[in-house]
Amino acid sequence: MYKYNVLISNISPDLFSCFVDFLAQEQVFFYKKPVKVPSRIKPHYQQKSFFPVHVLFFKNDCLSFHSSFLVQLRSFKDLDVDDHVKEFAAKLFLIPSPPPGPLHLVFNMKPLQIIIPSREDPDSPVIDLDLHLPLLCFKPEQVLQIITCILTERKMVFFSSDWALLTLVAECFMLYLHPLQWQHTFVPLLSRHMLDFVMAPTSFLMGCHADHFEVVSTEAEDLILINIDDGNISYSKMVEEEPEIPDVPAQAAETFKKRAESLQLHYDLELCHLRATTDLGELQMRRRAWQQKLNTEVQQMTLQLIVNIFRSVKDHLNYEHRVFNSEEFLKTRAIGDQPFYGKVLETYMFHSFLKARLNRKMDAFARLELSTQSEEDRFNLMFRTPRRLTMEKMASKRFNSQNIINRRMVISMPNLQDIKLPESPTRKSSLRRIETVSTFKIPEIHFPLMSHCVHSYYTEFFNHLSKAINTLPPDDSALLARYFYLRGLISLMQGKLLNALSDFQNLDKTDLRIFPTELVRKIVETLPPSERFQAERKPELKRLISLVMEQQREVTKIDDHVKHFELPKTHMQLDDFVKRIQESGIVRDTDTIHRLFDALTVGQQKQIDPETFRDFYNYWKETEAEAQEVNLPPAVIEHLDKNECVYKLSCSVKTNYGVGKIALTQKRLFLLTEGGRPGYVHIAAFRDIEDVKNTTVAFLLLRIPTLRIETIYKKQVFEANLKTECDLWYLIVKEMWAGKKMADDHKDPQYIQQALTNVLLMDAVVGALQSSKAIYAASKLSYFDRMKNEVPMMIPKTTSETLKHKINPSAGETFPQAIDVLLYTPGHLDISERPDNAHPKLWCALNEGKVVVFDASTWTIQQHCFRMGRCKLTCMVMVEQSQVWIGSQDSIIYIINTHSMSCNKQLNDHHSDITDIVVEKKNGIPSEAYSSSLDGTVIAWNISTLKVNRAFQLPCQNLTSIKLHNDQLWCFLLRAYGCVRSWHFC
Repeated sequence: MYKYNVLISNISPDLFSCFVDFLAQEQVFFYKKPVKVPSRIKPHYQQKSFFPVHVLFFKNDCLSFHSSFLVQLRSFKDLDVDDHVKEFAAKLFLIPSPPPGPLHLVFNMKPLQIIIPSREDPDSPVIDLDLHLPLLCFKPEQVLQIITCILTERKMVFFSSDWALLTLVAECFMLYLHPLQWQHTFVPLLSRHMLDFVMAPTSFLMGCHADHFEVVSTEAEDLILINIDDGNISYSKMVEEEPEIPDVPAQAAETFKKRAESLQLHYDLELCHLRATTDLGELQMRRRAWQQKLNTEVQQMTLQLIVNIFRSVKDHLNYEHRVFNSEEFLKTRAIGDQPFYGKVLETYMFHSFLKARLNRKMDAFARLELSTQSEEDRFNLMFRTPRRLTMEKMASKRFNSQNIINRRMVISMPNLQDIKLPESPTRKSSLRRIETVSTFKIPEIHFPLMSHCVHSYYTEFFNHLSKAINTLPPDDSALLARYFYLRGLISLMQGKLLNALSDFQNLDKTDLRIFPTELVRKIVETLPPSERFQAERKPELKRLISLVMEQQREVTKIDDHVKHFELPKTHMQLDDFVKRIQESGIVRDTDTIHRLFDALTVGQQKQIDPETFRDFYNYWKETEAEAQEVNLPPAVIEHLDKNECVYKLSCSVKTNYGVGKIALTQKRLFLLTEGGRPGYVHIAAFRDIEDVKNTTVAFLLLRIPTLRIETIYKKQVFEANLKTECDLWYLIVKEMWAGKKMADDHKDPQYIQQALTNVLLMDAVVGALQSSKAIYAASKLSYFDRMKNEVPMMIPKTTSETLKHKINPSAGETFPQAIDVLLYTPGHLDISERPDNAHPKLWCALNEGKVVVFDASTWTIQQHCFRMGRCKLTCMVMVEQSQVWIGSQDSIIYIINTHSMSCNKQLNDHHSDITDIVVEKKNGIPSEAYSSSLDGTVIAWNISTLKVNRAFQLPCQNLTSIKLHNDQLWCFLLRAYGCVRSWHFC
């Protein structure tokens, strides 16, 4: 909770070495260890278990020991320096760090003026140093090498003749990894008495003075030696052969280098473009603004590197069973990138990263990865289709992007034909949304560290915050939340636990993102019985306590393990088979897996042996790998749509269109002709097929199996002598034909995607079984063909005529889920018209508080399953352009920010199920919102301040809905018979 940044510079090596030794003796370590609090002020830290203290040593313009503190130190004898350092650190300890957001704290501790900035997000450290320093010391290639060494958890030692530079550079590299975290020993400064630490057998990152380079390099083994002064990377001399540092994945490295080269790293060049000034304050502001801008660019560059390296990890995760398929992930990496991933996947750092992904943690990585998702990624996320190269990727793989043939873009949606949809520009990603930063001046620290002085200081601090809260406009919720947060901390330091809980409870309506859940839980656990009784008598505190304790119970239930996928070693019944297939990432839908189980157990006991599972799994993965190697010539690619993929190729066969291979995409069949230059011959689009037959033709004394396909627009029937493949292709074409017909009839692209999955499962079953029963087994997976023949799904004519498009929010889930509430929020189909409003959206509330958001222009998922509590959601309404309110059966109204797509506020004044929310508008502008709950409570809300304007308790129960009409609020009460009453709210 408390973290301060101090730089000791321009100090002799001997004096600094003594100072480092003193810090070690006094339990003041860099970054990890607690500060030893002087005994005379210990009574004021009875709550200190809530506040781990960290001391960092790096550059901070506001804390300059060279300018003031160091001068004072030199005037003391060695024995006095200890107490002076303790007192200075203890005074800093009195000040809480501001929470993430637009508020910095400013205070005077004469002769210094100190600024404590807010953090970027709850999980990021305070950044108050020049992040571009490593780029001045090393070339981009060397920076990537060092990052690789950190990601692979090597033993690293930094060297420099400048003590301060050691910590600065080491801290920069730690920040480059965010949100990944170094899990091992981190000691950026080693005194000469601590050099034996480099003999440690585990991974570490340490820093030594350049004078010790020879000693370290000759005495220790397997070290990566990084000389900051020379910009060199070498290895310890005791290593028999130089360890190989694997290269960062090529594409990610290339992007990093280009962005690094475009950075303006020298302030003097920036200064040339600005007008001259003699105002020292203005010069400092310019320098600070330039540094902040550069820091943001470096953060974005390094975060983009981390995202580019690990973006594909999510494709190999199974969230329900917490499984990561590391082997398949490695197989999908380029040959040159595999050594890098092979080492990284074994590290503690990557294991922690996997835990965060499986817990769906919305950190900096997740936000950037989500904001830079392509439309194809969103489509695959929605339908979970097997991985195949699209024509666009195939073309870009073969040519440079400038030479890609310009052709139409068609989204694979039934009956949408060739409608052109505008491509959405990639949303700008940043680590922090640009917002105005405010400063809050807190009382000066000019008193001795005595008990009554500290008490008086906290009282004055509390009064300052209370005055700021009372004078701040109520609609400025961001600043208001920070003031409540800080006042809660001050109350806690004063021992006023109930006041602290009240302030933290106010964060619900101001900014829930900074709510200190763990801190509040500890407060609740340590409440004395008398104060616990008082809290239980206050409804808002009683609810806060119950919610925090419920969250804690849920946290203890969460299984935080990460499994790596392994093939089964024993026979499997149905339930175990379903789990294994879902873990493998092949299929998630339970009904499909049941049909696959029936197919693999044809003619035998209803259990699957591990050999059959292994054969099926290996055949599926080999087919996926072969599909990635399919490389069509440009003359063929230009006939196909941008997003088409080749899902299956036949052997070379003779047809009445010539000799070649039959290729299947999600839209059509075509012949890849052979002999001379490969060519394209169209066979049939699935929607144009009229009939499919499996026949034989006579050839000498043989009967050769032949596939015949009749189409609507061609008189000539396509015939192919497929021989042993004929029966399988017959099943495949019929399934795709039936799937396409149902997709067209229902305006639902999910049917064609499911048909593709069925087809690939048929192929894998036949390849795995290799028996006379293989075709019969594969026919068990002909789901849509059987539905078409056995139970035709008829759609009423009126529905068929008016139906434009059908989507399934449960696509990609293991089971179908009911849709509880729908909400459409308007926008612009052409995003260039109003970039701030973006596309219209469709919000779908599923069971257990899940919400799925679709882009209503392309009907692809924009936000996949974020959760609002654990109860059923009952209503949704767009209150204003940036807010969607969602009511729940847990009696909470969740407020979603439509820009960040996150819940940062909630209203908990109701005490029963939320049943409805309506918005009153005056002159087209929302003025008030009304919410109702099942117990008959109606509350009128001020939309901007989220304060209760009025509350009304109806003399009844079972209030199910409310409507506004002619300045009257109509309420519907559900009893044995319907009852409607109206109330006029003045």
